[in-house]
Amino acid sequence: MTTDLARALAVAPVIAILRSGSPRHFPATADTLHASGVRAMEFTLTTPGVLHALREYAESKPAGTALGAGTVMTPSDAMRAVEAGATYLITPAICLDVIREARRLGVPVVPGAFTPSEIAATWQAGATMVKLFPAATGGPAYLRAVRAPLPHVPLVPTGGIALDQAAAWFAAGASALGMGGPLIGDACEGGDLDALRERCATLLDGIPS
Repeated sequence: MTTDLARALAVAPVIAILRSGSPRHFPATADTLHASGVRAMEFTLTTPGVLHALREYAESKPAGTALGAGTVMTPSDAMRAVEAGATYLITPAICLDVIREARRLGVPVVPGAFTPSEIAATWQAGATMVKLFPAATGGPAYLRAVRAPLPHVPLVPTGGIALDQAAAWFAAGASALGMGGPLIGDACEGGDLDALRERCATLLDGIPS
């Protein structure tokens, strides 16, 4: 079955991470991302009031948007996020109970892992993809080394990835990139959306077709 996430990543292999002290500007940020070609985005659960924002945006999001929940740490988080409209879940760490709950709910789950043992464990537990986090710690060379024994696991490097590094990460074997601050900038605080559009263009221009 093709999921919202898979369709969005086929358009642009990027998951945009929206995190702030308030979700007030998430809708405008998400709309700008979508209009700029980035179709997968996550509203992080560490943002106060985010479930209400997630529910409202899920009802009005542009066609083709894959709206997920990030920083999902418990099965309860997972259930509430999906009830609010999330169509996929992302964790920052190995949360086996969240993977099981995601499978029960029938939604893709992208758990965070770093070492080969962690990556293999999350994949064997039923992960859809695995978030390599924090990616900047090892860089593209580390991703390439990990991919050698685990070529069947789709990896999503996330954390500290600069806009001009996209090509290097994909050359090393990334299936997609998770992009927070370097892409989003201050948009979630009401910042310049034109600048966000420019960053999206820079990022997407650097991704091999």
